[in-house]
Amino acid sequence: MAARRGGPGGPTGPVVRRALQLLDAFSPDRTAMTLSELARHTGMPASTTYRMLGELVDWGALERGDDGAYRIGLRLWELGALAPRGLGLREHALPTMEDLSAVTRENVQLAIREGTEVVFVERIAGTGAVPVRTRVGGRFALTATGVGLVLLAHAPAEVQDVVLGGEIPRFTDFTVTDPAELRRMLAEARACGFAVSDRQVTDDALSVAAPVIDQRGEVAAAVSLVVRHGTATPHSLSALVRASARAISRAIA
Repeated sequence: MAARRGGPGGPTGPVVRRALQLLDAFSPDRTAMTLSELARHTGMPASTTYRMLGELVDWGALERGDDGAYRIGLRLWELGALAPRGLGLREHALPTMEDLSAVTRENVQLAIREGTEVVFVERIAGTGAVPVRTRVGGRFALTATGVGLVLLAHAPAEVQDVVLGGEIPRFTDFTVTDPAELRRMLAEARACGFAVSDRQVTDDALSVAAPVIDQRGEVAAAVSLVVRHGTATPHSLSALVRASARAISRAIA
């Protein structure tokens, strides 16, 4: 998968850049890190890392546990919740997503495109639903998920060229990595009004997604329903998902 966008580069630079380097070192696989681990990941001297960590802890961006490891602080979560593309969209979409989840008892996801990746801004897990690899705030490849395919289908041509011209990650034996086949799938998504990801992320999941349109008539997000493979057909789910996408589109407009 592509590296996270917006990450600071180089081990040296202004104070703000070095602070962002430290924060950018954390990931879903590295939620708690020691001073030495952070210094190693950022390439900064231990003394500089120690000083910067102290300032970040004082401000609330990081927290230090009894075990001595550093973790992301609640202050960053509070600021992140103010992001207009995520917060406003989520508030408008949540009632419809809850209705869809209540009717189907399946996973419902809402995502936006950030550069060449998909970012999940909300997810509702249905009772007994198939496990998924996505999380709120997490990034994923545009080419594999239902929401990613919808967002890529409606992305500018230059974004499609970059994504399809680069390395396309494979997650299962069913992941489509052929650029020509992906372009066919994107064209079909635009024509049909929904996209299908069949076992492309995990071997047991089927995702059907549809675009959310903003007041300017542009695709602002995508909503999807993720079910266990074999329990339903894409076309049987598409009407529900498209209706939910239209409801969210009306809400944000």
